[in-house]
Formats: sequence, C-alpha cells, structure tokens
Amino acid sequence: MFLSQLHLPDGTRVVAKRQGETAHLVRGASGTRELALAAIEAGRSLADEVAFRGVGDPVDLPAALAQGRMLPPVDHIDPAHLHMTGTGLTHLGSASTRDAMHQKTDPEDLTDSMKMFRMGLEGGKPAAGQIGAQPEWFYKGNGYAAVAPGAALTSPGFALDAGEEPEIAGLYVIATDGRPFRLGFALANEFSDHVTERGNYLWLAHSKLRPASFGPEMLVGDLPAHIEGVSRVIRDGSTIWEKPFLSGEANMSHSLANLEHHHFKYALFRQPGDVHVHFFGTATLSFADGISTRPGDEFQIECTAFGLPLRNAITQDPNDAAPVAVAAL
Repeated sequence: MFLSQLHLPDGTRVVAKRQGETAHLVRGASGTRELALAAIEAGRSLADEVAFRGVGDPVDLPAALAQGRMLPPVDHIDPAHLHMTGTGLTHLGSASTRDAMHQKTDPEDLTDSMKMFRMGLEGGKPAAGQIGAQPEWFYKGNGYAAVAPGAALTSPGFALDAGEEPEIAGLYVIATDGRPFRLGFALANEFSDHVTERGNYLWLAHSKLRPASFGPEMLVGDLPAHIEGVSRVIRDGSTIWEKPFLSGEANMSHSLANLEHHHFKYALFRQPGDVHVHFFGTATLSFADGISTRPGDEFQIECTAFGLPLRNAITQDPNDAAPVAVAAL
C-alpha cells in the first residue's frame, strides 16, 4: 500500500491511498501525520487506520504530479518540527567513492571514511536486542528544506556543486509518550555539495545543509531486503548520466534497526508530535563519474517498488553569495 499527500485542483489538501493501479482519497484525512497519530491513539496500525476510515473518490496521481500538486508524503504544520537527517557509509560499495574523495598520501593509512565503513561491516548488524556500531550521522535541515516531488532543488549561490544522492528515507512520527513510530519509506534525493565535501572532510556538515526531496509516494509496510532502482541526470531533454542503484538491508552494512536506534537514542529526537525523515545512504553518485550538474538539469530517481518516480530540477539562488552581516542590538 502507498500513501501520498496532495492538493486537489480546488486547493483542498488530501491523502491518497494506492493499492494497484488506482488511487483513492482516504476519508477524513488531510495529512499523513495526523492519520498516523490517530492510528497510534486508537492502537491501530497505519494500514488499519486507513481501512477503518475507508476510501472515497479516485484521484489521478500522475496528473497531480505533472501539475505540481503533489506534496511530500509526510510533513508538519510547523516546518521547524520536521527534522531531516541521514547516515552515510551504510551501503556495500559506498566507501569506495567517499574514500577516493578523502584519500590520504599513504595508501596503507586508512581514511576515516574507510575506518567508519569497516566498523559497519564488522558491527552494523547486531543480533536482536543488541546495539551495534555507530554509523556516520549528519543533519540536513528542517521542514523548510523539504522540497515537494516535482519542485526544484535550489542550490545556494555559494555552493560549489549540486549533486544528487538516490536513497531510501524512513519516515517517522513521535507519539505523545515519546515513542518513535515508522510510517513507511520513500524514494529520496539527498541533494549535496560533493566538491565542498571533497575539499576537507570536516566540511561534510556544510555540504549536507542543502534542500532535499522525498516521495512522491510512501510505501507502508516492511522495506524490501533487496531494492533496485535507476538514477538519471537529464539535460536539455537528453540523459547525460544513468546508473542503477541498490538499497535494502541485503545491500547495506547496517541494519535498519541499528540505524534507527542510533538516531532515536537521543531524547532530542523523541519530542512528541515531531516528524523525522531519515536518509539511509547510497553507493551511487553521478559526481563519482565526473558529472558536474548545472541549473536547468533534472534528477530522476525511479524504483517500481516505491511507486511514482521522484523528479526534481536544479536551480541556483544568486542572492545568497554575498557576506551575511549580523546586526548588534
């Protein structure tokens, strides 16, 4: 089952359920966050809450996406209470690209990236009830940096690169008693500045403070162990780069449970009502193949297991390259 959020042509905000080829509106639902909190309060699963409410009129999701009416599959009425975070070096093969970016002079001297990756290989999938190795973790931003499917990803004027990262994101809400609940999973583009990251590994945090997009649809249920998708960069109507990407636990050095524990172990991330979008990482980047994107290019991330493809164009804001002056009071 897939859930999505969108606006109808008259501006009404709705939630749609798709099972098979046809999507229908979920009765009495204007947001997946509220739907999830209602399910928790009633002691039901999200799927059971949808079944309890039932569905109404059919809705054309591809048309809504083409017309710019799709929203991220979960959001928050106060964008400051949606947290976008992620983990890197979590996928088999992900270390090679990062290692090349941060290579040391002595090939026998392992980079911090390779050391972190090995920690995951050796201890990222602990037995049930045990805690495994800590993954790399980073902050992307809050809901103000969440970009709707089909909308443009805007790179700041000071950015040195605007590169895609095709990933799977986990979508979560925190219950009133502080327990984190996973709503489902979505395709995601963890948009980053790889040139800045390559300049100095300690600039990784800067390179991740960029907008990101996820959706259009949310897969409700378990994450498939093996996921195959395709990532593309389109320029002037032609594909200039295309490559398959893999995800799912069968292709990862960490279990989802371990990644989730090391995020939600912080009480800061268990505040009632908050929404979390957590990016699980990737091993595939156009940047690793020498692609330099530019405004007007479009990213396309497709995987049939996650419904509609995620597409976002690139723009750049020329107005934020000047120094920021802070006024004293």
